[in-house]
Amino acid sequence: MHILGISGSLRQGSLNTAALRSCAALLPDGVTFSLADLAAVPLYNEDLRVQGLPLSVQQLREQIKAADAIVIATPEYNYSFPGVLKNAIDWASRPPEQPFDGKPIALIGATPGGLGTSRAQYQLRQVFIYLNGHVLNRPEVMISAAPSKFDADGKLVDETTTENLRKLLTALCDVAYQRKS
Repeated sequence: MHILGISGSLRQGSLNTAALRSCAALLPDGVTFSLADLAAVPLYNEDLRVQGLPLSVQQLREQIKAADAIVIATPEYNYSFPGVLKNAIDWASRPPEQPFDGKPIALIGATPGGLGTSRAQYQLRQVFIYLNGHVLNRPEVMISAAPSKFDADGKLVDETTTENLRKLLTALCDVAYQRKS
């Protein structure tokens, strides 16, 4: 079983990326985890797509296709998820054979604010309805007041958040195992 993490933040000190790194240490036995890198994915341009998918997009699509499940960590910008994440989803979902179809997906988000990226996660759910991604409804992980839950090195130190992530990953793996059988 392999899970792919996708962060909607390119910032080096991103708490969303830190949350994904924390996931790698909380996985059930026998499960591996890797992080996608969206930094090299260009802005979507149909002219580029017609010429052939850029290498960074090909790699992202292959990572998504090879994964048994996906965890997406999103910041919330202006009541929505960031353009870098939407751009990556748009590129990855172009024909042929968009790789989100039927894929189990868990959403998480970390923010200094009090709502824990709830609006961004809701909008991501809407995008995946069209793409037929199977987004887990529960448990929800919305990490509010996030700077207080990670140390200076980006290590998750909050026990409640740790347990919530562990439950989410277990549920995601359960769905992915069911899908495989």
